[in-house]
Amino acid sequence: MTASSTPELEADRQALIALIGAEAVFHGDFTLSSGKKASYYVDMRKLTLDHRAAPAIGRIMLDLVRTGLGTDADTVVAVGGLTLGADPIANAVMHASVGTEHPLDAFVVRKEPKDHGRGRQVEGADVVGKRVVVLEDTSTTGQSALKAVEALRREGAEPVAVAVIVDRKTGAQQAIEDAGLTWLAAIDLDDLGLQPQ
Repeated sequence: MTASSTPELEADRQALIALIGAEAVFHGDFTLSSGKKASYYVDMRKLTLDHRAAPAIGRIMLDLVRTGLGTDADTVVAVGGLTLGADPIANAVMHASVGTEHPLDAFVVRKEPKDHGRGRQVEGADVVGKRVVVLEDTSTTGQSALKAVEALRREGAEPVAVAVIVDRKTGAQQAIEDAGLTWLAAIDLDDLGLQPQ
């Protein structure tokens, strides 16, 4: 369980937890992207693309990056991750950061480099030589985030952390930390009254 840094942000977080519980947790038989089976599925895209939740997600994730990285947060210049899941989160964080002392840009990591034009895999903010944070809506094994990290490193960026909205507590944190990155999670299964699977 992670608390936000101000009462207003904690209120945002509690409201988001309630929305996730009411509208983004589905029970049944599911196969996750990792191939693992689960009896519930947390569909965060339902909320990262929802006008009621997106502004709060931006504020919560911006706060998570700033408080989770401490003084190092000021050196981060952009956030993003593997398309499609990270795209609305990165945009929400970018918009939330506009009025701050250190606004952040956003980037998108394609699953594969383009085979035309400039042939880029990372679009948006210039990340060469820059410290960045990879975002995800939820993570089971951390492999999607690590794929984004690999692409960013090939582009010359310095990924320093992976920040997720919901930590499924199924090994992603260990995989991210084993790769030398900081793991940040805004909400975990305890917050949602769910058990790891």
